Amino acid sequence: MAGNETAVHATVSSTSSGARARSGTRRRRRRRWIRYDEEDRRRGVRRRAAVPAGGLSKRNMAAGCCGAKKQRLGGGGGAAPSLSPCDGTAIRHGIPQSRKPATIAQPEMGFFCFDVLYCQLHQLDPPKTPNFSNEAFPLFVTWTIGKDMRLRGCIGTFNAMHLHAGLREYATTSAFKDSRFNPITRDELPRLHVSVSILRHFEDGLDYLDWEVGVHGIRIEFHNEKGNKRTATYLPSVAMEQGWDQIQTIDSLLHKGGFKGLVTPDIRRSLKLTRYQSEEVTVSYQDYMTHCHNRRC
Repeated sequence: MAGNETAVHATVSSTSSGARARSGTRRRRRRRWIRYDEEDRRRGVRRRAAVPAGGLSKRNMAAGCCGAKKQRLGGGGGAAPSLSPCDGTAIRHGIPQSRKPATIAQPEMGFFCFDVLYCQLHQLDPPKTPNFSNEAFPLFVTWTIGKDMRLRGCIGTFNAMHLHAGLREYATTSAFKDSRFNPITRDELPRLHVSVSILRHFEDGLDYLDWEVGVHGIRIEFHNEKGNKRTATYLPSVAMEQGWDQIQTIDSLLHKGGFKGLVTPDIRRSLKLTRYQSEEVTVSYQDYMTHCHNRRC
């Protein structure tokens, strides 16, 4: 016991001596800091408080996991505005990072178009309101038929429409009122595919070549031989599916829009071009029937 007690006392004594030594060191450091502070004040220098290593790592982790607070646009102090979520950019540790934009087109939109068409062909009450987004976008509905997916009808609008009403309207308009085709019949239903195209990112082209095959859809405005203003469009997939280059696509689009004369370089240069991109989803009648079965279950 005595040995243990002696050891304890010796430890306490050693600790007290160490404490006194550290206390003296702190006093000397404090005097140096006071001297530095006086010199800094004379120079006009401001020292930043030191941040413990643990606190620094926690601060970075919070920024990385939870994100920085949003800054008000146009705020005072020259603060940089926060980036909007819809521009495809995220902020991580203060550095803009690319982020995949939210997808609008969903398979449920195609199933809804089949619902609308099925009810129309079988003279049933219209389908109930769907669950997908009801944001407003320009849109097109395209019906194709058979294994080779031959065009059966395609009509849409460049005016932004709420998706529920827009798809309900153009599912039937493209099926029954495309002047290039006879109305779709009940017998054709099992062989159909439907594609829903949501149009986005509209930009004025600098000229008739200011677009990229396979990336952009194009809409042109021009005057026909009689001086009447006409418009026509091809969705982004058309030129690539047909194997056309830019000039072949423009010439075909002029003829589609009703231009009957010879297409010359001057005619091409005179037109106004708008380019856009689209999100497209395609479902078959078999996909639709599987969806209906799962929905009932």
